[in-house]
Amino acid sequence: MRTLGIDYGDSRVGIAISDALGITAQGLETIHHEGNDKKVLARLEEIISKYHDEIDTIAIGMPLNMDGSKTQRVEITEKFIHKLNCKFPKIKIERIDERLTTVAAHKTMNFLDVNKHKKKEIVDTISAVYILETYMNKNKNKQV
Repeated sequence: MRTLGIDYGDSRVGIAISDALGITAQGLETIHHEGNDKKVLARLEEIISKYHDEIDTIAIGMPLNMDGSKTQRVEITEKFIHKLNCKFPKIKIERIDERLTTVAAHKTMNFLDVNKHKKKEIVDTISAVYILETYMNKNKNKQV
């Protein structure tokens, strides 16, 4: 089974997916939605269908403050999670602390010398990869 990683933002949503064995995470795409969750849900439905319903979990980043308290975006993200639960009732939703994922994504892009114009296009996808990797590592540690 596979897991989707989601970095949910105001106007863009980064998407990543695990391999079938749950060992690696690959960035899939960034969905530009400008606040239209129906667009995001429709694209997620296409992605899930493409993988023949192999996706059993969605790991979504929770935007917490550095001290662990909730940001204003947490409530917006929780509303989106409710929509995910309604649309995909058979898929488990896992909330993942996403503190510093965007910072890590920017560091990665700087290290790779990504063109500054392309950074905006891929930062959310890379952040989704980090969210998914955090989830996968958490599960790996539970199994040890």
